[in-house]
Amino acid sequence: MRLTKFTDLALRAVMRLAVCDQDGSVTTREVAEAMGVPTTHMAKAVSRLQHLGVLEARRGRGGGLGLTRLGRQASVGWLVRELEGEGEVVDCEGGSPCPLRGACRLRRALRDAQEAFYATLDPLTVADLVTSPTGPVLVGLVGRRPE
Repeated sequence: MRLTKFTDLALRAVMRLAVCDQDGSVTTREVAEAMGVPTTHMAKAVSRLQHLGVLEARRGRGGGLGLTRLGRQASVGWLVRELEGEGEVVDCEGGSPCPLRGACRLRRALRDAQEAFYATLDPLTVADLVTSPTGPVLVGLVGRRPE
């Protein structure tokens, strides 16, 4: 299974925020620069994470981003499910529907594999993701050029 770039970006943003001071002074631009991605892409991920209740954003002078309690304690499996959506691994009903769709065992096997993938992530929290050696690397990130 492969995560979308959006999910990957959102997870990296959450991890970066998890190691930042909790004063909420980190901006979307700073997170984007640390991750080496365009600010517009990061802003979309931040908006979705805010909608999920994982982070809060304060505007104006002294504003910034900060993880909520949910954001620190959230299951990575839950977060990935929310970011990825309910989509199937394969699109059997697309523009050219698969002729096997009514009797195919592959679709069910792929759905089970997808759930097993998520289940592997369920016990992990965001806090787990930023333990050593990852946390110190995240703390040391400084602005990079967007990819």
